[in-house]
Order: sequence, then C-alpha cells, then structure tokens
Amino acid sequence: MGPPRRAVYGRGVLSPRLAAMVDALPLAPGMRVLEIGCGPGAAARAVAVRVDPGHVLAIDRSATAVRQATAAGATEIAAGRLRVRRVAVEELALEPGEGPYDLAFAVRVGVLDGRHPALEQRALARIAAALRAGGRLVVDGREVPLPRG
Repeated sequence: MGPPRRAVYGRGVLSPRLAAMVDALPLAPGMRVLEIGCGPGAAARAVAVRVDPGHVLAIDRSATAVRQATAAGATEIAAGRLRVRRVAVEELALEPGEGPYDLAFAVRVGVLDGRHPALEQRALARIAAALRAGGRLVVDGREVPLPRG
C-alpha cells in the first residue's frame, strides 16, 4: 500500500485529511469564502483556486500563521483572489466596503470545538454577521447552524 496520497491544488499540496475537507465544501466559481484559523494558508490557497474569480479571506489570531499564509499565498494575493488578516474570530468584523461572504469554514479551531461555550457563541455571532443572508458555516466537515438576528 504506500504512503497516503497528497492532493495538489494550484501551487500547494494538502494532506489527505485537509484535501477531503476542501473537497467536501460546497464551493463554486465566484464565491466569497472566509477561512477561520487559516494557519499557514494551505486550505485557503486551495479554495482560492476553486472559487476563482471569487475571493477568500483567511483569518488567524496568530501573527506567525498570518506571516506564513501571506508568504505562501503571495501569488493568490497579488491576483486578488486571497487576503490574509490577523484577527481572532470572536473579534471579526467586516471592514468598511468589504462585502459579506457566502461560506465560512474552519478546520480544528479551538474556539469552535465546544470547550468554551460563551466564546463560541460570540464567535458564531461574528461569523453570522460576516455572512450574507443564507450564508453557511462548515466546521470540521459539518454544517453548523448560525444565530440569526
């Protein structure tokens, strides 16, 4: 049997687990997608390829992760398909002139794993505010209902 295959998207390579998560997302060209907890940006770059000519905003609370994602995504950033921002999801707010997103997704993000209910509710409210009406959130491969109000 050999080592697990890694999926190739654009210039990036994804682990089998991350590739399966990206493959399962309901993506279409032209979508605006928010990745929460982007880490080094591998999934964000893969999604940017799939939604082109759409746009991906990749966020992370870690300055190191944002530096890594920015460096690795330089081509996508220059093409206008990707933007990386340092912000904790529970503090997320759309910037002036920034349109809402069609889809948000997160893979292994602590604030969304159920261990911190009050913080998770705050994060879910911020995510909901960043999505268009009918926008969807997928966490670890499962769609999560959002507060509306």
